Amino acid sequence: MDFDDCIKFANTTPVCYLATVDGDQPRVRALGFWFADKKGFNFQIGAAKDMHGQLQANPKVEVCFFQPGEQSGSMMRVAGEIEFIDDILLKKQVLEDRPFLKEFGMTFDHPDLVIFRIAKGEAYFWTMETNFEPKKMIKFGD
Repeated sequence: MDFDDCIKFANTTPVCYLATVDGDQPRVRALGFWFADKKGFNFQIGAAKDMHGQLQANPKVEVCFFQPGEQSGSMMRVAGEIEFIDDILLKKQVLEDRPFLKEFGMTFDHPDLVIFRIAKGEAYFWTMETNFEPKKMIKFGD
């Protein structure tokens, strides 16, 4: 398994579970996943969400991508630090990919449209068959 496998797994998993820290309290929530590529795992959120403030205070996150299947399915966990992305082309792309955002008044220059990426970190895959094996970490980013 390598980072290309991570990209493929993430891009075929429309919902993931992202954990942040709020003070000393972990917070996890389901999140519609946008896309992964060689640059990392890309997400879009609204600035008004509590998650945005949590990410600003502590950029360390962990994400779980889960695909159901036989014997408990399979999972990929990704840990790293996020970076906020202020890229007009990406903001225009997210509005094309997620047209429902326009219904909330979002435009590419709206301050509430937030894009972030996990560009550096590590990932590993889990299945019931590999449950007791040592984790095979896949490092990515610089």
